[in-house]
Amino acid sequence: MPTAKELQAMKSKHNVLATFSYDKPKVDKGYANQTLYVNIESNEIKSKPVTQDMKDKFIGGRGFDLWLLWHAVNDDTRWDSPENEICIATGPIGGTTQYPGTGKSLVTTISPTTEQVIDSNVGGYFGPLLKFSGWDALEIQGKATEEIIIVIDGEESTVTIETAPEEPVDTHILSEILTDMYAEDEDDRRNVSVVSAGRGAEHALIGCLNFSLWDVRRGGIRVKQAGRGGIGSVFRNKKLKALVVRQPGVSGDSNNPADLNVIQKTGVKMHREICTEDHRQERMRTTGTPHLIEVMNAYDLLPVHNFQYGKHDDTPKITSDVWFKLFTQGIPDGCWYGCSMACAKTVENFELRTGPYKGEIVRVDGPEYETAAGVGSNCGIFDPAAILELNFYCDTYGVDTISWGTTVAFLMECYERGIINKEHTGGLELKFGNREASLELLHQVARGEGFGLIAGQGIRRIKKIFADKFGADINFLNDIGMENKGLEYSQYVSKESLAQQGGYALTNKGPQHDEAWLIFMDMVNNQIPTFEDKAEALHYFPLWRTWFGLNGLCKLPWNDVTPADNPETDEPNKVPEHVDNYVKLFNGVTGMNITREEIILQSKRVYDFQRVFNIRLGKGLRKFDAQPYRAAGPVTKEEYESRAERYDGQLKELVGFDPEGKSTEEKLAALRVYKEDQYEKLMDSVYKRRGWTENAVPKIETLKEIGIDYPEIVEVVKRHL
Repeated sequence: MPTAKELQAMKSKHNVLATFSYDKPKVDKGYANQTLYVNIESNEIKSKPVTQDMKDKFIGGRGFDLWLLWHAVNDDTRWDSPENEICIATGPIGGTTQYPGTGKSLVTTISPTTEQVIDSNVGGYFGPLLKFSGWDALEIQGKATEEIIIVIDGEESTVTIETAPEEPVDTHILSEILTDMYAEDEDDRRNVSVVSAGRGAEHALIGCLNFSLWDVRRGGIRVKQAGRGGIGSVFRNKKLKALVVRQPGVSGDSNNPADLNVIQKTGVKMHREICTEDHRQERMRTTGTPHLIEVMNAYDLLPVHNFQYGKHDDTPKITSDVWFKLFTQGIPDGCWYGCSMACAKTVENFELRTGPYKGEIVRVDGPEYETAAGVGSNCGIFDPAAILELNFYCDTYGVDTISWGTTVAFLMECYERGIINKEHTGGLELKFGNREASLELLHQVARGEGFGLIAGQGIRRIKKIFADKFGADINFLNDIGMENKGLEYSQYVSKESLAQQGGYALTNKGPQHDEAWLIFMDMVNNQIPTFEDKAEALHYFPLWRTWFGLNGLCKLPWNDVTPADNPETDEPNKVPEHVDNYVKLFNGVTGMNITREEIILQSKRVYDFQRVFNIRLGKGLRKFDAQPYRAAGPVTKEEYESRAERYDGQLKELVGFDPEGKSTEEKLAALRVYKEDQYEKLMDSVYKRRGWTENAVPKIETLKEIGIDYPEIVEVVKRHL
């Protein structure tokens, strides 16, 4: 790290392009009641009021982001258009220190991979500190002509746009430099948060954003990722090097809630539950999300070799017991103050073996389950050290680990099937399990060279390149390329769960597990057997999970630890006691008196609004909800035969097709007709339950019923009725 003198010299090279001073409002009942607009092309900075209608209809977080973005862009705006914005907001509950999981930020933009609206949630301190600095949301528009940073200082009540010509761009260095540069002293570093991307996001379309927090006990920076849909690529395309927020003095009443006593009582109850139940349930406090590795493997749901298979003999090499020994234990790991779930695990003193930082000792945030499964098992890599190195470099380069893992797995299958070869890859032997090739390909992305220039574009564009330039069969590529809407799949095998297929592909942003995770309800417990049951689940759970994104909440405290008597309740999958907790939290902060049912109504407004937004951008219709066939069933002979007994049984019992004496190819074809028909019927059922047309367009009467029949929204819908 630079010395204090070197930091000062670096900062002296900054040129302040614009300064904005403001009267910092006191946050009232969870809202600062204003948003911050920054145009980095014209250098305009201004405040916008938060109207009562915004709070009533769009709540905060993702809702505010979408509303601001809707009014900033036009029908033809693309991801790299100057008018495209990056919007960041928490919500009214965001920043609460008495309840676990309240430090989330929601980031929204038009995605370079999906070419429609993408939203991503992220931990770290930025969102809460932004709000306590006086801003419910930040919208950044325009494209700078040189590398710049935006600095928001809540104590000084100033916002500046500054050039930053000398700071390195990679996150693990840049976030440390800017934290030290803008903190008043060592103790003040915990009051600073930095948002950055990295050099990988400059050359790829699957770039992520890193949101920092200062870990007091470890004495260093840690980062959380807004990973999905290429938000980091938009960030770097705008020549944004970083965002910095500084706000000292966070306390238990910083949200100025309507009833602090209710919040405190609800929080105490939840903290007690985590302390008594977590070690008997998911062990989030000691192992975090990687506990899912062995669970998914046991149920044949762990992605292996580009989602061909659901388990592997080498899985024990990367299960939670392995990570438990590598993670630092005994240090609280929450990514916001007061989070007793503390699932944000860290590996310290890790020596890098490759790349520009080879030989350096670094801290690795993670891996989360999605990373370990994505860059690990899905690529046939069962080496913890390789997974950690890929995790570190994805983060510091600003590359989404989920999209990267799924993309590399696709490339490896293409290589092994002869669709591409060493001539195409520049000599890289992209076989499953080749950790050296996976790492080198990632370094090529960061350098902007070689086959990395193709790999960084994401699966949808790669398929077209392979078909157009290499003569590959586009139909086969579409079958095995695990993307929907241009977003790469997150890491669960959905073949045996029709509801989970819908939970991935019948989404607004694409196949991300944070909308509806229904595998166990559907496949394991058979709780939603009919199309109507599945449609009801695909109505409720996406809306329930949307609500977390409106309020700055993490979903893990909802269902990754549950009350001891939860299995005895009428609807254990909804965790009703925790739903009541969130009702109390919202009312305690805002002074409102909503019910469980109103939570779903609040989310329905934003969810359907986002669907209309996508339609406005030329997406969002039924055809865009099509899924790659591998998400539903076996594409190849090897896949079928790996589960032959299961699939033969399905042909007999469900299809009425006798597999006896039939070739694998005949059985594949018969099963495919059935599974594709099932998915079409699921779409019909889900659209009907959501109050949408058969073409996936929210009906005007639905918009009226939920109270968002604004003229400009209705006009978009009318074009498709």
